[in-house]
Formats: sequence, C-alpha cells, structure tokens
Amino acid sequence: MELLTVSYLQTALFWEDRAANREMLWAKIRQLPSSHIIILPEMFDTGFSMEPDQIKEQSEAHTRSWMLGCARELNSVICGSIVVKDSGRYYNRFHWVDPKGGVTVYDKKHLFRMGQEPLHYSPGNSRVVINYKGWKIMPFVCYDLRFPVWARNERKNNTFTYDMLICVANWPAPRSQAWKTLLEARALENQAYCVGVNRIGQDHNGLSYSGDSVILDARGHCLERSAPCIDHGGTATLSLQELNDFREKFPVSLDWDAFLMK
Repeated sequence: MELLTVSYLQTALFWEDRAANREMLWAKIRQLPSSHIIILPEMFDTGFSMEPDQIKEQSEAHTRSWMLGCARELNSVICGSIVVKDSGRYYNRFHWVDPKGGVTVYDKKHLFRMGQEPLHYSPGNSRVVINYKGWKIMPFVCYDLRFPVWARNERKNNTFTYDMLICVANWPAPRSQAWKTLLEARALENQAYCVGVNRIGQDHNGLSYSGDSVILDARGHCLERSAPCIDHGGTATLSLQELNDFREKFPVSLDWDAFLMK
C-alpha cells in the first residue's frame, strides 16, 4: 500500500486509573478520521507511574482487550505503551494491535534513570520492525529517542530496515526543545518518516507535559503538528512512493556508517 493514514491523540491522562483512561480515550478515538494506524502516548492508561505493583492489580489484560476491541470496531491498528508483568518482571511495553487480532510488542530499551525507571522496570533487549501493508515500522518509547545508534536505519541490497519510526512518550515540558529537535534529527539521519506522540497536562508528581506531537517526513518537514498543551488529534497521509523517490534522489544512505547493534 503506497499511502498510509496515521492519526494520534495528544491528551492529558488520569493518574493510575486504567478504566478512566480507556473511557476517555475511546470517546476521542471515535472522533478521529478513518485511519490505518492510531497512536496513543506512552503508558496511556496509567501515566508514567513508578508503582507497577499498584497498577498491575487493575490488570493490563483489560487494556489489551480494549485495544483489540477498538482495533476491530474501527478497522485500524491501535498502538501505544502500557505497563505489563511478564515472568515476574515489569516492562514498559509498546503494543501494536491490528484489526485481525495480531499483536506485536516492543519493550522499552532505554529506561529513564533520572525518573528511577530502572528501579521498577526491566529493559528490552531487541529492536522490533513491524511489517504492515507494505510498510516497515519501528516503535520506540520516550527515552529511546535520545540514542541514535539504537534508531539507526540501514540500507542493504537497496532495502531499508524501516520506513517510519514511531516514538510514544511522556516527555516533560522543560525538555520540549530536546523532544522536537531529536524527532527531526531521527527523521533526517534515517531518511524515514518520524511520528512523535506525547501527552499533555500535569501528572501526580507535579510534572507538566506540553505534548508537541508531530508527524515528520524524511526531510524533517512537518506534515502535522499539535500546538503545545492543547488536547488534539492529528492526522496525516504518508506516501511510500514519495519516501522512496527522495531516498533515490538524495542517496545519503549509501554513505552511512556501519554500526554494530547489540
């Protein structure tokens, strides 16, 4: 499929209240235009909580079931990260749920030490590429965005590792300039679309979030941007043909340095 319509929700979240967030998000999701993919922020059903034992009691399984119901009813992929417990460990796990019931997950690799995330969660250890309708999509979660080697696209036999990078976040407002700059950098240096989806509002710890959600093309040009601190749903249609044409006309990828991924 050459064209892919992507939507996201930039919104405030109820603190550690999965049921309230699901109800709120469903009301807003239904107002979005018909889309192939709908993206929600990091920990969209709880906020960036460092109390995984407490929110686990509400069961992440309910949120996964909710995502599947939304995907089927809207015939759209629903994605975002939630807290899960797996084999006795907690993970900040991105879920990609498609309308046919398929689920792909990615565990956040880089845990935000300044927020004590490594004390409560375990890191993932591998990148994930999702193949969907002829597109290759790589999910990231928040702090992952700061690590360009982890995000490095590759070109082998004229084929790229991914076409679109999705980063879902709870990225505080005092560092909004870094958020915006890093998203543009990841798009430019990897010759890929880049979608950053961040929450707004204030959390239980008094941290404020400005959102600044955006959809960028491979040139770093803005296709859709949400004003800061505004509850907003954004949508853009992306072209794989335009992306590949740009990659061939400006083949910087042929000169990329090789990195060894672990």
